Amino acid sequence: MNAFLALGTALILGALCGKIMNKIKMPAVAGYIIAGLLIGVSGFRVLDVGSLDKLSFISDFALCIIAFNIGSELEVNILKKMGRSIFIIATFEALMAFILVTGITYLVSRNLALALILGAVSSATAPAATVMVLKEFNAKGPLTSTLLGIVAVDDVICLMIYSVASAIAKVLIAHTTLSVYKVVMLPLGEIFFSLLLGIVLGVVLALLLKNANRDSDTLLFVVGSLLVLVGVANHFHLSTLLSAMALGATIANLSKHKHQAFENIDNFSPPLIAAFFVLAGARLDIFLLPQIGLIGLMYLVFRIIGKILGATVGASIAQAPKVVKKYIGFGLLSQVGVAVGLAITVSNEFPGTALGTIVVTILLSTTILTEIIGPYTTKYAIMKAGETNL
Repeated sequence: MNAFLALGTALILGALCGKIMNKIKMPAVAGYIIAGLLIGVSGFRVLDVGSLDKLSFISDFALCIIAFNIGSELEVNILKKMGRSIFIIATFEALMAFILVTGITYLVSRNLALALILGAVSSATAPAATVMVLKEFNAKGPLTSTLLGIVAVDDVICLMIYSVASAIAKVLIAHTTLSVYKVVMLPLGEIFFSLLLGIVLGVVLALLLKNANRDSDTLLFVVGSLLVLVGVANHFHLSTLLSAMALGATIANLSKHKHQAFENIDNFSPPLIAAFFVLAGARLDIFLLPQIGLIGLMYLVFRIIGKILGATVGASIAQAPKVVKKYIGFGLLSQVGVAVGLAITVSNEFPGTALGTIVVTILLSTTILTEIIGPYTTKYAIMKAGETNL
């Protein structure tokens, strides 16, 4: 099947499955992933491995948009108002999930490279799912403010953890000797130059946006900049996620036209984001589930424990309000977007390895569950905190 026909089929089926999920009060993203299952390697193979490889550029670009939107939340003025408690809680909940998931999956699998990658991606929280619930219930209060701050910086921490973990995993898989250069200097170099690329392109885009007289001009400048970013990052083996996030943050802090930029890309991106999740679901090999069942279960359970425990400990250290200490962890369980994006990144960085296939399968399988559990636990937290305003 040619790429256009495959992509068109994926989008239409994804939209239909998303509508069905909405009708039964489930997130549309679950429908997109299920649509991918039906037409992917686990289903009718409308999208086989070859087709998925041809369409990988769509996943790369959609992932870039997701990270760009995360960067939009990183305004310096807002971060200053949040105070140190946001960073303390976010650091503890991300690191606790990483440590617990890495430890338990290593004990189960005896595969350190796999454990490190799973631990790294477990630290991510889905900003979109959490924010959606807070807006739906018009939530306001200390818990809501803290949640909004944490989801803005959480994925930044996750991406940095992943950069280090993936560098170590590559060394382990290649059976080369561990060294400070490979484990510390290379990841730090990748992080630095990825951020630098995003900042430089952000400054250029901010200048271009001054000359945007229409929404169409704004959209062209933003999309063009993101495409350049993906191309440069891929060529120099930099992190597209970090670069795009830095680009978004630069626009959020430097450009007077930031609202138009982010609104235009939001209006442009739905088909790409839907395609991203359908293509991600198409990669899911359900026939591997019996082999990874225990690892997947441990990943799910210990990620939840790590998030809740880490957030509670962080809130206590930061001397956050009692309501924040008690319920903050329950608002951080959703995992989609960056987590699924990292699954695709893993499959690209570790092609032809069992690690890439297993990580994608575990993440996409558990993402469906966390997208069901997460919004409900967030709702529970804000209702218990008395911060709903309907």
